Amino acid sequence: MNRPAPVELCHKNMRFLITHNPTDSTLTSFIEDLKHFGATTVVRVCDITYDKTPLEKDGITVVDWAFDDGAPPPTKLVDDWLNLLKKKFVEEPGCCVAVHCVAGLGRKRRGAINSKQLTYLEKYRSKQRLRFKDSTAHKNKCCT
Repeated sequence: MNRPAPVELCHKNMRFLITHNPTDSTLTSFIEDLKHFGATTVVRVCDITYDKTPLEKDGITVVDWAFDDGAPPPTKLVDDWLNLLKKKFVEEPGCCVAVHCVAGLGRKRRGAINSKQLTYLEKYRSKQRLRFKDSTAHKNKCCT
């Protein structure tokens, strides 16, 4: 199966890698992609399709936060995601966090966000923001 290439998204000191869902047979190329982009954490939001041991041996942390395909994420997962990002980007500014779901169709296909997801995004109101202390200006700056 021909899988789409990973997509890197950058915002200020944050880098994200949106990638395909590997299998045990494609894990080697998946790890190569992660290393190429410097991703040290992978968040998988789908059922487990591969053994994370080889990634962990290469120093890549895998976080499992599965939720139903096509559905918006639960509030707890959104809170956990924001807390992870706060921790990662404070400890390692400029690092890369990879994330994947089952197929990643929304990365390349127009109209891939379904009505449940769109409604969630339209109604979403942040309860917290990612803030990082700017050591040069001595004040908090909002990153997201």
